[in-house]
Amino acid sequence: MLTLRNQVLIWASLSITTILLIWLFRPILLPFVIGLAIAYLLNPLVSLLEKWRINRSWGSMLVLVCVIGLIVGLLLSIVPLVGQQVAGLIVRLPGYVRDLQELLQVWAPQLNAWLGPERAAQLEGSLTDLIGRGVELTAAITATLAQSGLNVLNTIAILFITPVVAYYLLVDWDGMFRKVDELLPRPHREEIRGVLVDIDKAMAGVIRGQGAVIVVLCAYYGTALTVAGLNFGLAIGLIGGLLSFIPYVGFFTGFALSMTVALVQFWPDQWLFIIIVLIIYAVGQFLESNILYPKLVGQSININPVWLMFALFAFAFLFGFVGLLLAVPLAAITGVLTRYALAKYRASSLYLGTAHVVAPESPEVPPSRET
Repeated sequence: MLTLRNQVLIWASLSITTILLIWLFRPILLPFVIGLAIAYLLNPLVSLLEKWRINRSWGSMLVLVCVIGLIVGLLLSIVPLVGQQVAGLIVRLPGYVRDLQELLQVWAPQLNAWLGPERAAQLEGSLTDLIGRGVELTAAITATLAQSGLNVLNTIAILFITPVVAYYLLVDWDGMFRKVDELLPRPHREEIRGVLVDIDKAMAGVIRGQGAVIVVLCAYYGTALTVAGLNFGLAIGLIGGLLSFIPYVGFFTGFALSMTVALVQFWPDQWLFIIIVLIIYAVGQFLESNILYPKLVGQSININPVWLMFALFAFAFLFGFVGLLLAVPLAAITGVLTRYALAKYRASSLYLGTAHVVAPESPEVPPSRET
């Protein structure tokens, strides 16, 4: 019990210290967090080059240069178009909401005949309130993320610090893990290694798997909505895809924006395009739920969506944009440690009720003599 209490105190102190350090240094952490994520993503490629007899320093430099060149090329080719669409959508969105409200007023007689005046008025009021709140929430989230992120991104330091951090982490990746392994207590070394392997799987699911899901969804929704002829389809698809790391928020945000624009743009002469937009999101949700997440993420995260959303909002509230980046990885690590603690508890004598109790020795009874 003394050893267990010491371990609990050590891990609790370590967790509290980590949270305090993140809170204390949150204004300067963004380039280091991005650099760490890039290093984690690119480490398998550098390790592969190392197996091909390429020095790790040169391999890290080669991979980073290629990735940075690819990112710069995409930014130069896509960002101007996306920026124009996002700016246009923000300016035009209140007008779309007003047009949709007017469209509901046109449908009012049919709704009155179908539902009755009282229920039709309730439905119209509920839809108007829901659309208004959704637009306000989307605008607030977008403005908050942009403001908290741009406060750091506007500094020239991030353009230089992030690649440098990623490079040195890639070069010394294996050495760092060897040093950590040497510090593990020998009696519990294999057990801790098993926990670290589970954490690595969870992190791979979060950073590599979910990152791939976001990229695929951005490409799918942006391309499909643009081909369907939806106004600002590229911007709406990218917004929904980028927000897909929050359970259900990305899908519902993109769907609400798309249907608002589609109803105003296509009704009543081109109603077929409204059905096409519905089909696009139905196919996207099917792909996300049944193919992308099971194949790319799997059960590595294994966190209830409610807890994941709570972690996202809590860390964003406490640490700003950096907290939003760290929320899902830290939630995945917390999930692994919680499952390990529960497994240890279920195997303990406290849970099983099999504590060994030494029975008191009974006094010896002298053998009876037969008479």
